[in-house]
Amino acid sequence: MTERLRVRVDPDKCQGHARCKALAPELFELDEYGNAHEAGDGIVPPGLEDKAWLARSNCPEIAIDVIEE
Repeated sequence: MTERLRVRVDPDKCQGHARCKALAPELFELDEYGNAHEAGDGIVPPGLEDKAWLARSNCPEIAIDVIEE
C-alpha cells in the first residue's frame, strides 16, 4: 500500500504568518483573519509532498503537522 500524506494546521497555534500559503498554495487556505487551514480534507496530492514538508519546516509557530498515513 502506498503511503500518503495529510497536512493539518493547529488553529490554536497559527498566528497568520501565511508562509504555508505562500510556499504551498495548493495545500492551504486562509480565513478572513489570515489564519491558515488545510485545503479540503488535507490530503496531499501526489507530487506535492515536498511542498507539504517545506511549509511545515517554515511555519514560525510550528502549527503544521504532516501526517503519514
